[in-house]
Amino acid sequence: MSREYEAVYIFDAGLEDAAIAERLDKHHALLGTTTPVTLDHWGRRQLAYKIGSKETGYYVVARFTAEGKVLPEFERALKLDEGVIRYLISVHEHELGAPPMTEEQLAARRARDEDDDEDEE
Repeated sequence: MSREYEAVYIFDAGLEDAAIAERLDKHHALLGTTTPVTLDHWGRRQLAYKIGSKETGYYVVARFTAEGKVLPEFERALKLDEGVIRYLISVHEHELGAPPMTEEQLAARRARDEDDDEDEE
């Protein structure tokens, strides 16, 4: 069963942009996904705390759809890549914020808000 995942990578800031793109392509090829991987490059930033001797890293957020059975090999490749300082993979269930409300829920909320207004008078 395919699920939507989100991965955050922190690469060594000393790597060139082309080298980071090459590593991302190599790792994402392991996923065997037919849909494109959405990438959001945050760029070079200072780390919240020192990791080894590193004080800065290159952040990338990726969103992809993949089978769960390919994740162990994907994570293994990330662990073995010396250019990856840290990574985190999580299931992407929905956008941040409140989930969208149905028309019925919106109508119930409006009615409840109107009742509250009448009680205050």
